[in-house]
Amino acid sequence: MSNTRLRFAPAPTGSLHLGSARTALFNWLAARRSGGELILRIEDTNAELSKPELIDNIYRSLDWLQIEFDGEPVRQSERTDLYNDAVEQWLSKDLAYVDDGAVRFRVPAEGATSWHDLVRGNVSFENENIEDFVVRRADGTATFFTANAVDDFDLGITHVVRGEDLINVTPKVLMLRQALGASDTPEFAHLPLIVNEQRKKLSKRRDDVALESYRERGVLAPAMINYLALLGWGPPDDIEVRPIDEIISLFELTDVNPSSAMFDLKKLEAINAEYVRAMNPKDFANALMPWLEQESWGVVADVEQLATVAPLIQERTKVLAEGPPQLDFFFLDDPEFDEAAWTKVMSLDEAPLILDAVKSAFTEVEWDSAALHETLRSIGEQYEMKLGKAQAPLRIAITGRSVGPPLFESMYFLGRETVLQRITAAQQKLDTDKPRDSA
Repeated sequence: MSNTRLRFAPAPTGSLHLGSARTALFNWLAARRSGGELILRIEDTNAELSKPELIDNIYRSLDWLQIEFDGEPVRQSERTDLYNDAVEQWLSKDLAYVDDGAVRFRVPAEGATSWHDLVRGNVSFENENIEDFVVRRADGTATFFTANAVDDFDLGITHVVRGEDLINVTPKVLMLRQALGASDTPEFAHLPLIVNEQRKKLSKRRDDVALESYRERGVLAPAMINYLALLGWGPPDDIEVRPIDEIISLFELTDVNPSSAMFDLKKLEAINAEYVRAMNPKDFANALMPWLEQESWGVVADVEQLATVAPLIQERTKVLAEGPPQLDFFFLDDPEFDEAAWTKVMSLDEAPLILDAVKSAFTEVEWDSAALHETLRSIGEQYEMKLGKAQAPLRIAITGRSVGPPLFESMYFLGRETVLQRITAAQQKLDTDKPRDSA
């Protein structure tokens, strides 16, 4: 165990932001890479905003990301005495003064406050450009600067990894840290902002920035972890999709790129699709169950049954929420027809002929996907139709849609009786839909 200590310090003011999730992950990677410790510190000094359900959301999100912390969480709301003691110490040393009820820290008029940033290199602020700043409000509560400096000093934090939007507060925190008697300076790493495809900073008002919304869509935790690790950092061998243990072994804060990192939903989904394809059928079926249970057509009670058909969509599933619409026809008594697809396909003259021939042939054919495939291919040749066109009316009859899982494997799992029933139902619908001759 090294003496490296990092901290992740979220404020519970809403759902965990993607940027905060990335910050938590980079802190965790740095801690595990160095063999150090990672502390969770909840910045809940604002009682009006820091509601219990928001704190619970932070815990759930971090648990989902599989980020482990060392020791119990630190709550700033429970450390008020430490902050007051620090302010009184600064007042007694004339390092601070009272101004309209608030306490302000005296910023030196000369010199500069500087540090070497692991991501941005040397950073320096001229003190003359920094105003005397509030360390305790008129209502007696400590400001962010005070709590931040006191906690990092008291907890022995050696590395501060956070977003670049906090660079401007760093000189103030360093001044306070020195005023507390610290003789050392933590290593700072200010991470690049995450931007959208228009290169604008991710915004709650404009972008989907809540981590939980991606979980709800069916992004797998390992895939999200892998993708977040790539927002500002990349492995030296350029292999982006890899196990978390390998990411830990390669991760270095000094390799983080200071340029903005673009959040690319398509890339996230592509990475997630790789993780989905790598799952074994049973795990994939278990992962799909929560999404299937949300459907109005009811709960799939038997995961073993689901595991037999789920592999049919595994290759084409990017996020788990895409699963139920591809599988519903397996569990519904009758498929729900896509009317536009029905009209386009079943209006062709060949459609009823194909269904008639297929129904007759499928009554006797050996029931396996290869035999079903060959039978339909032969029927298509009789009508001078390629297989893709010949199977279109059959797919509509069986699944209700023009696209979906592999047709012949789907029919095999549905069974002969169900397939024949659905072909018959489609024929009856065709007869009903026929325009009647006027009298």
